[in-house]
Amino acid sequence: MRAASGIITNRKLRKLTCRLVVLLALMFGFYLHQVWSAATSYFPLCEDGTDKAGALCGILSSYLTLCQLFQATPEHHNALCQSGSHNDVCQPGRQTSHFWGQYAPYFPVASTISPDVPKDCNITFAQVLSRHGARDPTLGKTIVYKITISKIKENIHSYTGKYAFLADYEYALGADELTLFGEQQMVDSGIDFYNRYQRQARHHQPFVRASGQNRVVMSAQNFTQGFHQAKLADAGPRGKEKYPYPILTISEAPDSNNTLHHGLCTEFEDGAPYDTIAFVAQQAWLSTWLPLVTARLNTDLIGAGLVDADVIYLMDLCPFETVASPTGKTSPFCALFTDDEWHKYDYYQSLGKFYGYGKGNPLGPTQGVGFVNELIARMAHEPVRDETSVNHTLDDDSKTFPIGKETVLYADFSHDNDMTSAFFALGLYGDTQPLSNTTLQNTRETSGYSAAWTVPFAGRVYVEKMQCRGSDEELVRILVNGRVIRLQGCSADELGRCTLSKWLDSLSFARSGGEWGKCFV
Repeated sequence: MRAASGIITNRKLRKLTCRLVVLLALMFGFYLHQVWSAATSYFPLCEDGTDKAGALCGILSSYLTLCQLFQATPEHHNALCQSGSHNDVCQPGRQTSHFWGQYAPYFPVASTISPDVPKDCNITFAQVLSRHGARDPTLGKTIVYKITISKIKENIHSYTGKYAFLADYEYALGADELTLFGEQQMVDSGIDFYNRYQRQARHHQPFVRASGQNRVVMSAQNFTQGFHQAKLADAGPRGKEKYPYPILTISEAPDSNNTLHHGLCTEFEDGAPYDTIAFVAQQAWLSTWLPLVTARLNTDLIGAGLVDADVIYLMDLCPFETVASPTGKTSPFCALFTDDEWHKYDYYQSLGKFYGYGKGNPLGPTQGVGFVNELIARMAHEPVRDETSVNHTLDDDSKTFPIGKETVLYADFSHDNDMTSAFFALGLYGDTQPLSNTTLQNTRETSGYSAAWTVPFAGRVYVEKMQCRGSDEELVRILVNGRVIRLQGCSADELGRCTLSKWLDSLSFARSGGEWGKCFV
């Protein structure tokens, strides 16, 4: 609805503010020399290096940075990457990386509810479920990526403009393992976890589990390294403990019960239509826009003979080549595509997760039921009750599945697909309706759901219990990549929290085993 005449809308206010910023920048531009380098990516003049150019570019840089701040939508306003030196992709102007689906490097997602621990509240329990850090492509993908590059190199021998880098490019990515960037992501994650839960972390080490694939185990190890590093840097009193911390590794072998890795539900893995729902949705979406992109690239690279699948592979190489850089230096593959095309690519990946492992697949959430029942046991201090994917040999032993008030920090490490199932088994994103496979939907229209917002590389969910003044019962809160997710079905308060008892009652889907009975028809 259009705003009534004379009313200053948020958009008008942002424009007025931006104009004021320009005036202020002009007044103080010669004092902004120190920030001139930030504008070099926008203005060739800024490469001059003279004082005059530096002062002018200081003005331009300030204008761009501050105008981006005031014109940003709520989703992007606070979507800054985590601190640390390994965050080149997250610098101003680089936030295309937020539209790389599950291949996006972790970034905190803007939250309409403050993610800070509320005043007069103390955290009594914290569980992190984390995806592994950034990795090389899987073996199957690294093969087809290499074939695609070889195809281009065989057919094209002259490259110009934004394609010029291809003349010297050689495919050299590995397969499946963490990159240096991904390792540092997980160290940073461990530091963040310690700092957030410092009061508990000073005297307790987390109980750590990892699904058995090497990149997941290595992610857990790097997380504990960061956690311990933060503890050593903490000047406050802390308990004694041994390092390295023990990590319980759960096998991903076929037929192995593992709540951090799906594979047991045969109908879900191999039965129609469950194993094809995501593919069908993604192909329908690609048909609405990808052929035009393929045609454009074939016009630019005459003779390349690219097909639609090749173009998706080239888009994939943008994030994978970026995270292959220790500093996350943005790959030149990224510039081959427009912002609009990246938004469509991001949606393509979201369709894959939603219809592959989320509630768009009738058996998707069921794959996360085992983990949710373990979480219930930890939070309620009771034995695990589950007949789905739980490994009872481990969970019935207090050494390999400790529960009770003496264990207050837990850290589990898994994959994007399994985390997606767990989110929906927890009842998160309950307002998200079936995603359209013909129309692009933004995160407002999907009620906050997207692959990049939920399961980026090093993505994480925090589940917290807190005791607050004035409340007789502990409260539960969940944050996904820094965004507070309002709990549903349990009378959540204004901060998105529910009492522990009501939240446990709301998890009837998981408690009843979900649709596990349909797994072996």
